[in-house]
Parts: sequence; structure tokens; C-alpha cells
Amino acid sequence: MGMSVDLQFWPDPILAIETSCDETSIAVLHGRNILSNVVASQIEMHLKWGGVVPEAAARQHVESIIPVYLEALEKAGNPSISAVCVTNRPGLVGALSVGVSAAKAVAFQKRIPILGIHHLEGHLMSPLGDPTAQLKFPHIALIVSGGHTEIVRVDSPGIYKILGETRDDAAGEAFDKGARLLGLGYPGGFAIQEQAKHGNPKRYKLPRAIPKDPFNFSFSGLKTAMLRLVESEGAQISIPDAAASLQAAIVDVLVAKTINACEESEIEAVTLVGGVSANLKLRETLTAECGRLGISVTVPPLALCTDNAAMIGLAGSLRLQAGERSDWSLEVVPNAELPNPPLQ
Repeated sequence: MGMSVDLQFWPDPILAIETSCDETSIAVLHGRNILSNVVASQIEMHLKWGGVVPEAAARQHVESIIPVYLEALEKAGNPSISAVCVTNRPGLVGALSVGVSAAKAVAFQKRIPILGIHHLEGHLMSPLGDPTAQLKFPHIALIVSGGHTEIVRVDSPGIYKILGETRDDAAGEAFDKGARLLGLGYPGGFAIQEQAKHGNPKRYKLPRAIPKDPFNFSFSGLKTAMLRLVESEGAQISIPDAAASLQAAIVDVLVAKTINACEESEIEAVTLVGGVSANLKLRETLTAECGRLGISVTVPPLALCTDNAAMIGLAGSLRLQAGERSDWSLEVVPNAELPNPPLQ
């Protein structure tokens, strides 16, 4: 049974920076309160390539970081910043470097502490951005995005155990690939969701991967099945039905394996986080299935689902209050496991 925990946040205003992929985001927080959360998206730029180009993303971060910083401070009322938190792992090395360099510059200029934060820990703490949310511990977190699909047992802030993860592609990649095959453009998740509203999810039979494996995922077979479907149906294909069938195949697996993790762990609380958590069908299905079994579901506000700095600030505020600090040797780490030492 999950229990609500009295979480201790850093008491003074902090700045948070997130540049791990293709959003330049800076937020100002005071405790759990988000004073500003500015996100400069690069979606339009990457649209023509059908996906994120790392070098172009890094250049765009360089151009955006100062205007976003100034806007975040202004929207927050220009408070006196007491610390800086920044995503330093994992992510695109060039993109991360822009954020970490900016964080060091602010920390040096203001003579305040700096702290590197794991991107996924930001997602795990993102439900705290809803001031009414009462996170229960332990809980099962389903992280779904373009680059990540994991089921994580969260015993408390800082204590995580990955129970399952994708063996190949992330759920968001499957949405993007399916959208490209159907000529719906990038990013694919929203395009698939909109088409699926008018489609029959049972029209086309698509695989639900590795059903005998209780917690892990595989979406490469689904991408291949979509390619074959598009090739075999040709011009006769129903775009809404294909979109609905693809969405159902992804959602069914995500929900089933999350519930498997709850039952195996005897945990009755779930959080749904990451960019794909904005998918309405996933939210509805997970909430309905968990509700049937007496499992509570907490989802962050839509603005905190995709990559944003506020979630980094929430995770950072807890760690700052626990006494954690980075130093000037803080580096970017493109690939990094979730942190596991407990907060002090």
C-alpha cells in the first residue's frame, strides 16, 4: 500500500535548465511552486528532417538559451536565485553541453550552488508540479517518450529500480515511425492520436510484442508490421483505422505490463510520465484498467509531460534540500543509469 510522504523542498527560489534533446527550457521554482516554465520548442525546425538532428539541435540551443533565460526570470518576477539545477545526463551530448555551460555561467556569476540532475528523475518527479497531487511511495512509474520506455519502482525520491525497459525502440519511436509511414509527419504521437479518434482500432491486426515477458517491451516488430501493412494495403489503406490500430497496439502493451508490475510488486499506485503520457488514449486506458483493480493513477499536468525545466527543478529542489551539490567539474553524460543513492 502506498503512503504519502512529507517531501522537503529547497526553501528559496532556484533556476532549472533542461536542454537534453530538442527543447530549450528554463524554469524558476520556489519550493514546489513553479513561478515560470519557459519552453522553446524546435519541432518546426526538425519537421523537415522527420526527426531530431543532433548538430542542428545544439546550434538552436545556443541561439535560444539567453532569450529563454531572460523570459523565465521576467515571468517569475526576477526573484533572487539561490541555486541552479541542470540536466547533465542522459541526452544528446551537444545539447546537454549548452545547458550545463549556461548553468555554470549563472552559478559562477551569482556565486550560488549548482547541481546536475538526471533527465529521467525529472520525469519521475514531474507529477509534483500539480500542487494538489499527493504522490504515494512506493509507486510504479511508467516512463514513455521518444527516447525512453521504462517501468520503474519508485520507493522514495532517489530510490529507483528499473523493472522493465524496451529491448529496442521506445514507444514514442513507434508512434513517429508509424506516422511517417502513414504520411502524417513529425512528431508522430499527436498526429496518430488525432487520426485514431475517427478510426477502428480492430481493423488491422498488429502484434503485441513479447507477451510472455512480464515487464520488458519491444516495438521494433510493430514498426516492421506497420511497414508491411502500408505496403500491402497501398492506396486502399484507411489512415484513421491504421492509426487507431497502431495506437491500440502500443497502449495495450504499455498498460498490461504496468499492471503486471503493480501486481507482482503488490503496489497500488501508478504514475504515468514522459512525452507519450500526453496521449489521451493511454491516459484513459491506464486510468480505467487501474481503477478496475483499485490502483491509483497520477499523471502530471500536460505542460509537464514533454521535456521541460520545471520537472528538473522539482527533482533538484529535493536534492538541494538533502544537501547535494555538484562542483565545477560537472560534466555531461550522454548515457547514464538512474541515480540510486537515497536523498540524505
